[in-house]
This record gives sequence, C-alpha cells and structure tokens, in this order.
Amino acid sequence: MSAQPAPSRVLPRALPGSTILQILPALANDHAGRAAVNVASSLLRSGARAMIASGGGRLVGELQALGGEWTQVPGATHNPIRLMGNARRLAEVIHDERVDIVHAYSGPTAWVARAAIKDTGALLVTSYFGSPATGMGASSFYQSALARGARVLVDSQYAADLIAKRHGVPASRMIVMPRSVDTARFDPPAVSAERIAILRHGWHIRPGVRGVLIPGRLTPAKGQLTVVDAARILVNGGLRGVAFIILADEGGNSDYSRAVNMRIEAQGLGGLFRRIGHCSDMPAAYGVADIVLVPATEPATYNRIAVEAQAMERQVIASAVGVLPEIVRAPPYVPESERTGWLVNASDPVELARAIADVLALDAPTRQDIARRARRSAEEFSPDRLAAATLAVYTALLEGGR
Repeated sequence: MSAQPAPSRVLPRALPGSTILQILPALANDHAGRAAVNVASSLLRSGARAMIASGGGRLVGELQALGGEWTQVPGATHNPIRLMGNARRLAEVIHDERVDIVHAYSGPTAWVARAAIKDTGALLVTSYFGSPATGMGASSFYQSALARGARVLVDSQYAADLIAKRHGVPASRMIVMPRSVDTARFDPPAVSAERIAILRHGWHIRPGVRGVLIPGRLTPAKGQLTVVDAARILVNGGLRGVAFIILADEGGNSDYSRAVNMRIEAQGLGGLFRRIGHCSDMPAAYGVADIVLVPATEPATYNRIAVEAQAMERQVIASAVGVLPEIVRAPPYVPESERTGWLVNASDPVELARAIADVLALDAPTRQDIARRARRSAEEFSPDRLAAATLAVYTALLEGGR
C-alpha cells in the first residue's frame, strides 16, 4: 500500500497510546542498538507502542522478547537509490501503523525518515552522535538531515555548540542526551576483591603499591606521552610506591607504541610502568586504580572512560578539553564542594604531575566524599535515566506538537 497524505491527523496528547518508531542501520549490540532497545523497553512500560526499523542484528530477538515490534528496513547504505527505496518502505509503515514520532540514529536513516514522514503528520527526533564533519562530503550531507529533527539529541553541550555553529540549529531544538554507561556493571560493590587481586597479580603490582590507570586507545590524541613526562617529574620529586598502568591495545599504531616505550626507557621509568593490552574485565581494572587519568590532547564530544571511572568511584584527573569539563566536575567550572575530579591543561606534564601528587596526598574522608559525588554524577549516565529522558522528549513533542 502506498503512503497517503494525512493532513487532518491529530497527534495523541500523551505518550500512552502513541506509536514510536526508531530507525537505525542495524539492531546490533552497539551504543545505538542498545539505546534503541532500552528506549523501546521504557516505551512499552509507559503504555506506548514501540517499533524499530533496521537491518538485522543481535538485538532483534531481545526487542521482540520484550514485546517490541521490528520491521526490516535495510539501513547500512549510503546509496541514494537504495535510500529512496527505504524511504518509500518507511513511509508505508508510518502510514499503515499510524506512527506518531520517528527517531533516527544515523545520518542516512535521518535522511530516509525526513523523506518518509512528509505528509504523514509524524514528527522527527534525531540522535546526532559525535561532532560535525568538515568539508562538503557525504558525511556532512547526511549530518545535515540529523540536524533537521524537531528535536536533536546530542552527546554534550560541547557537541551542541559545534552543531549549532555548523548547521545553525537553534538551542531550543537541541537536547543534551549523552551516551549511556552500564552503571550496574561499573559499580564498586559489584566487583569482588578477588577479581581485582587477579589483575594486580597478573600486572605485577605488589601489595601496598598504588595504581595510576591510563585506559584508552594508544594514540597521540590520548596523551600517554604526557603521562610519561609527568611520571618523571614525580619521581624526581621523590615519588615511590606507585605503578602507572597504560591499558591500551596498540591498535595498529606501532610507531606511536614504540615512541611511548622509548620515552619510558629514556626517562628511566621501566620499573614504574606497566604496558597492558586488552583487558576483558574493565570494572576490575578500575578497581586496581587509585587514580584514573584521561590526559586527552584533542577535544571530543563524549568520553566513556571518564564516566566509567567515576561510576567506579575512582579519583579522575582529566584534560580540560572538549566534553571532559562536563563529565569531570572541578573548579573553576563548579564550586569545590561539587568536585568529582580534577582538570588540568592538556599536554602539560607539570600540571598533571602536580594534580597526581595532590590526589595521592588526600586524606581518606576527602577521597571518600569526592568518590561518592563522582558516583552520583555517573548515575546520570545510566541506561534507565537516559531512556526516561528520551521518553520525556517524546512526551513534550506530543504535547506541544513541534
């Protein structure tokens, strides 16, 4: 059946009884797929109808077991002819199923959704992950469709500022909706002492030695070289009883990996550093650490490590770039009483060394207060809270219309 115009259609005034269709390239076990299923679960509990249109994926069965509905619309394509076919297919679904809101999770699916909702009365919500592409290529073209939702969900306020500048999206249409972190998995009571002890033993960290963990991809943008230089400053100042753990796969960047190793050896720090590749138990890895470093040298719109570390009640020191001041709350951005970590200038080993020394010198009550605030802050990124916040966006649109 072809989609027909529905100019007289009236949207429901509340979420119960409405039909929400999410569209994404595939229902895979990745951030977008997991977010879509979490939202679908919350929709069903609220009394709404939850549909997802996508290519296949590991989460299709999970969605259907919850009571959600899945319709196959191949999404992993940038081919304009195929996208037009997808738009016609989606328009039929929107018309036949009386969909009220379509939520698109990628540039091509946003383009498809915009074409499909024409003359149906449905409204468009988009999730704009990351920062705008430079230039005028295909990525930028499809991102412009993401920017034209009635509501545009973005990773952070930092991302919102970039998107507003690139696409001219007014602040009233953008809503900060960060990517979720499994705060039930990253929770100190859920991590046994045995799991932590296994890693400490495997990483050759003796009892009583404090751990400074540097997780993340091994790349200049992650700032591992700055940590090596900061460690040399600390050792010169008398630091003892600390192990620096670089937890990162080489990831094909063998030149940078060699540069890090050479810097460690040149600084005479071979006994202080541990180079660890993949770790399958990241909650326990954070449990090994007294301090987690996020020494980024380049800004990003989202940082998973900073959230996970705070969820695990670790003391976090991060560079004051991109989204990090939004996640790691520290003066001068917030009062001292709201501190959840420390912020330093990027690529500044002296400032980083000073922050590490300050954290290592904290008394136990102060550490505990900061750790508890960090945990509460990280809970804002829980899947349930973010799904509820997404439903609040849908509700506001249904009540307000645009």
